[in-house]
Amino acid sequence: MERQLVLEKDILEALKAVGVQEGQSIMVHTSLSSLGFVCGGAQIVIEALIKSVGENGTIMMPTQSWKNLDPALGVHWEEPKEWWQTIRDYWPAYDKEITPTNTMGAVAEMFRKWPGALRSDHPVRSVAAFGKEAKYLVENHDLENIFGEDSPIGRLYELDGYVLLIGVGYDKNTSLHLADVRAEYPGKHLSTESTAMMIAGKREWVTYQTLYVDGEDFDEIGKAFEREGNVKRVSLGNTSICLMKQRELVDFAVKWIEKNRK
Repeated sequence: MERQLVLEKDILEALKAVGVQEGQSIMVHTSLSSLGFVCGGAQIVIEALIKSVGENGTIMMPTQSWKNLDPALGVHWEEPKEWWQTIRDYWPAYDKEITPTNTMGAVAEMFRKWPGALRSDHPVRSVAAFGKEAKYLVENHDLENIFGEDSPIGRLYELDGYVLLIGVGYDKNTSLHLADVRAEYPGKHLSTESTAMMIAGKREWVTYQTLYVDGEDFDEIGKAFEREGNVKRVSLGNTSICLMKQRELVDFAVKWIEKNRK
């Protein structure tokens, strides 16, 4: 496929066409490279998003730093096992002002330091938000309750917010983890995680339990959800973007998981 040229006006037009409006609170997942050649890069994507929701709206993105997990979980797969303890001893503690994202994409990496953006305190699965509801969305991000009630995505549900996918699939759709939390299914279980974080001004290696993150069927859930006709999709550059109401997605996914997941 020939690489397409994408300007800010193209992004603004696509966002309007897909249903983005002033005042909305939106969780955004994006792949810059999927769009083609974006003239201005990540910056104009962020600017277009902020312009589209206006001063009464809010943009939120995942800014996860999962390299800060215990290497035994596979996050440092490229490093030999004999280095694992050294990584545990010396990997820098999470600092929301400094710690980079891991595989969240160029847009999220720029967004975490966008002037006025706020980032949550979770040392592994943080989010960043900009706009009217930013503080409410990111504050008190509990270490163990990563994706559940009173988490950033749980609070987005309370706000009756939206999810916007730009060139990515449902495997990147973090809001589906709220359905993980709410659904009851036989294989549901906790996992033990460890991470470097600051406790009372001192770096510590902290171990905690949280719901096991299971996203293997998220694409399947997304396909089933779109068959219900609740998602609007439009073309942009070399890819497509789609917008959905988060509550509709999560409520659908809870039922799907309870019916299909073992």
